[in-house]
Amino acid sequence: MTLVSVGIPRIRRDPAQMPSLADRPDVPGLVDRFGRVARDLRISVTEKCSLRCTYCMPEAGLPPIARDDLLTPVEIARLVGIGVRDLGIREVRFTGGEPLMRVDLDEIIGLSAAVAPGIDLSITTNAVGLEHRVARLVAAGLTRINISLDTVDRKHFAELTRRDRLDSVFAGIRAAHAAGLTPLKLNAVMMRSTLDDAPDLLEWAIANGCRLRFIEQMPLDADHTWTRDNLVTAAELLEKLGERFALDEIGRDDPSAPAEEWTVDGGPHTVGIIASVTRPFCENCDRTRITAEGTVRSCLFGDDETDLRPLLRGSATDDEIAQWWRGAMWGKQAGHGIDAADFIPPERSMGAIGG
Repeated sequence: MTLVSVGIPRIRRDPAQMPSLADRPDVPGLVDRFGRVARDLRISVTEKCSLRCTYCMPEAGLPPIARDDLLTPVEIARLVGIGVRDLGIREVRFTGGEPLMRVDLDEIIGLSAAVAPGIDLSITTNAVGLEHRVARLVAAGLTRINISLDTVDRKHFAELTRRDRLDSVFAGIRAAHAAGLTPLKLNAVMMRSTLDDAPDLLEWAIANGCRLRFIEQMPLDADHTWTRDNLVTAAELLEKLGERFALDEIGRDDPSAPAEEWTVDGGPHTVGIIASVTRPFCENCDRTRITAEGTVRSCLFGDDETDLRPLLRGSATDDEIAQWWRGAMWGKQAGHGIDAADFIPPERSMGAIGG
């Protein structure tokens, strides 16, 4: 099925306006109008971050979310249980902002592991301070980790993140390895200012036992400075990496996986590229997202949100919450529409939505 871009509705649904499921098939999972099924759950736990990456955060940070508006560990675990038990979720990743900014992150993971035994629980983190917490997180049930690292050049790292914390990131990566969180994946958003650093980053990742994935920058920055003209494309990145390495494309193991893979110098090491802008994979997307305040976002680029927090804090049953979640995903848009003439970036940045 070929999907086309559609307009982006800017609606925040609440439990007074149940989305219509009249045309939805009577199936238990999170299916949308285009036949895609969401099995990968991303839950943001905070808008706060210890870095200020230019492609994500404003220099002063995002407007704070009131403490009472954040989902509690018990509420987050309840959603994980509903997702896994009733809606076919197969993996859960906690994001931010920076999830390590939640002092109760180990409680969130522990409660989630208890309601969904055997499920893959991971976090996406910048690894700042990770060495002090990784043992407790693993003990609570953390099974996997993705670490954001865009360059191993200290000066460029400080310019990009507005913080001189590269040594702390390296310490966190070493601690994750020591804790057995392998394979350890690195995510690198490729910027024009760090393109020349890409071969060094790949060389470092291979030498340090990490699987590296580059990501095309998406129009999700809080400062709204993204332009297509300044985008480092997958093709440019491959050309830059090709100056030092022989790369052979091996594609995707799973059609819903966002990264295309290449072997490096004949293998066994590989490098991935998530070309969200120039080689979009919307028609195979299998993600569902919940913001730190408890709203379902069916797509990064759709400002249409369905609020589950009143249901969690009211008298709604798990079945009723699951039905609302199904409704939110049934209305998912066809694609991000970045190439459309009338494309409007989402109101919320990546840090506010959750990666």
